Amino acid sequence: MTDDASSALLTDRYELTMLQGALQSGAANRRTVFEMFARRLPENRGYGVVAGTGRFLDALERFRFDSAALDYLADAGGLDDATLQWLADYRFSGDVWGYGEGDCYFPGSPILVVEGTFAESVLLETIALSIYNHDSAIASAASRMTLAAGGRPMIEMGSRRTHEMSAVAAARAAYLTGFASTSNLEAGRRFGIPTAGTSAHAFVLVHDTEREAFEAQLRALGGDTTLLVDTFDVEEAVRTAVELGGSRLGGVRVDSGDLSKTAFRVREQLDGLGAADTRVIVTGDLDEHAIQALAVAPADGYGVGTALVTGSGAPTASLVYKLVARSTGASGGGELMPVAKRSVGKPSRGGRKWASRRLDAAGTADAEFVHEKEPRQEPRLRPLLRRLVAGGEVVGREPLEEARERHTRAIAELPETVHRMHRAEPVIPTRFEDPAQV
Repeated sequence: MTDDASSALLTDRYELTMLQGALQSGAANRRTVFEMFARRLPENRGYGVVAGTGRFLDALERFRFDSAALDYLADAGGLDDATLQWLADYRFSGDVWGYGEGDCYFPGSPILVVEGTFAESVLLETIALSIYNHDSAIASAASRMTLAAGGRPMIEMGSRRTHEMSAVAAARAAYLTGFASTSNLEAGRRFGIPTAGTSAHAFVLVHDTEREAFEAQLRALGGDTTLLVDTFDVEEAVRTAVELGGSRLGGVRVDSGDLSKTAFRVREQLDGLGAADTRVIVTGDLDEHAIQALAVAPADGYGVGTALVTGSGAPTASLVYKLVARSTGASGGGELMPVAKRSVGKPSRGGRKWASRRLDAAGTADAEFVHEKEPRQEPRLRPLLRRLVAGGEVVGREPLEEARERHTRAIAELPETVHRMHRAEPVIPTRFEDPAQV
């Protein structure tokens, strides 16, 4: 899919059949409020991370039913001429608010609020959920990995373990939450993320000897490159690497075996050979738990693939997009009245909502508040919703670096329990009440 291709068919058929029914019943023009939120966090997660906002805004601007899309829908059948004509003229004209990308969220957080007619707003359900569910899941896992790494640089390298377009989005989400670079070139081109990569075991095996492979890589990439030293015998490979690269060799990479023990042995050997500045990079089926276990090991950086692009066991953020209010008049007039489903295990709270995070005297968050009206400004109450779209025009687009900085600030204001990887509960509670009364 090209950068400017229509995104209108990245949706489910039932969005269009609901539209057709609403056009016929007269409900299509009712003013509505939809909210996106998570009922719960994945097991052992203390927080979630909002990601995908920038990609959603791009997709919203391209959400147009062009001639190719309309021809397909006409040929597929099931939609009448009035619905097809309505789609031909579709332009979202409503308003959207959302948590800032990179911020943290908790159960019940209204991380996206869409106001507009039922017809124009319901069509955005699938595209919003598909982007936010994927990106937020990846970002939430990546954030935990970054915390576990304790400041050591992280390389995202999961492109070969997921769909080719998911790989690009995953690299963006990982960078947003603190990863230093990605192996994915399309992510580098599209989002300006630093790219990194040297060689795989195949490069060593295609040469007659490991020495020849190292010599070739050093000639091609220079002395600051990282040599892969676990194809055969690690100790011999490290010795050869330092012999060829000298004491200023950039790094060596270990990808198999007992990573902690091997890292200690390699570090000791490098120091003994006079290569004290040569980095030890560790890769190989890492997740946040494995990275945390490596905290005492002399690793200078990590490369993460499969666990990152699959959300480290939680490949979706389980976000939902629910109608929470509608106008009393079918033509869009009248007051907005709360609506909510009462399904067992899947209830929702009616009414348009606002959110803020309360900070204590030390600047540490102690609660997430969800309000029925926009809260008044208070010194220790940080508003969480910002305007993303006004009257159909995107107004909340921002550089990826700003979202990355926001994530750093958001993590810094959470309690110390944010570092807990096991037996974790939400690090702050979500309260549907006025903070002044608590």
